[in-house]
Amino acid sequence: MKGLKIKNLYNGLFVLGLLMITGCNIQGETTTISIDSIDAKEVLTLDTEADIFQYDGIIYKTNIDWLNELSLTKNVQIGEIKTKNNTNTDFKDEMSNKLPIGTKIFSTKERGDILIVEIEGKITKYLAIVEG
Repeated sequence: MKGLKIKNLYNGLFVLGLLMITGCNIQGETTTISIDSIDAKEVLTLDTEADIFQYDGIIYKTNIDWLNELSLTKNVQIGEIKTKNNTNTDFKDEMSNKLPIGTKIFSTKERGDILIVEIEGKITKYLAIVEG
């Protein structure tokens, strides 16, 4: 009887040890969520009059009601529109379908998914269009 209690104690400690090791390993793991960007073709298919540009592989779009209501601070210049494409949907970085070449692109202090462009003193906000 005494040998059975010791055997059960060892088995219990063994299982407890395995649970602790497994529990510690789970805490160290991280889950990665991928957000894919939408290309110009998808955006322009949904809205043929969309005002967009591409920066760092992401399409940015303006004329979104709630976006215009945000109070954002222009930060540093991160780029400028280098080419214009109003004939097809094959976009490259720093390319726009409506903004003039030379338009400066700025980050915002408050949000990483919104960029600002400034043309002749007028500021326009653009939202990154991504699918989650």
